[in-house]
Amino acid sequence: MQQSWFKDWFNSPYYHQLYFNRDEHEAAAFIDKLIDYLKPATGSTMLDVACGKGRHSIQLGGKGFDVTGIDLSEDSIDEALKSEAENLHFYRHDMRLPFWINYFDYAFNFFTSFGYFKTRREHDNGIRTIAQAIKPGGCFVMDYLNVHYAEDHLVHQSEKEIDGINFIITKWFDETHFIKK
Repeated sequence: MQQSWFKDWFNSPYYHQLYFNRDEHEAAAFIDKLIDYLKPATGSTMLDVACGKGRHSIQLGGKGFDVTGIDLSEDSIDEALKSEAENLHFYRHDMRLPFWINYFDYAFNFFTSFGYFKTRREHDNGIRTIAQAIKPGGCFVMDYLNVHYAEDHLVHQSEKEIDGINFIITKWFDETHFIKK
């Protein structure tokens, strides 16, 4: 499999610098609302697909759930492993490849962490991995773009300076994709 841009970008210090405001407080507020809505049973098993440094997994684990986070980024998983506990596990894993089968009560994919692959087959493999990981009757929650809202409110170009680094962000869309550079 050829090296893809996302393998470098999500492992880059620039990614974490740009999204510094996505912290444990933001994750806690999001997880509190989600758990209040889903009402999972105590001790439910949960898979956090593309977990990054594990900010959502850590919040879920703190609520007593048995959580496993997987991510392609070696640096992110190394950071997440610092929070590993008896009910909180992290693995470097590509979501396009099979993972534990019929094991989890819930699977989550947060922070628009899907849709980066080049081919339909790769996307299908990612969804298949998630579907196979959930027990029969399990639940999958995906955080994804509201397409019409994103089209209507897209800021095509912006600049941010963070810690002396100038980020020039360009966004556009076509019939099938949103692109951010």
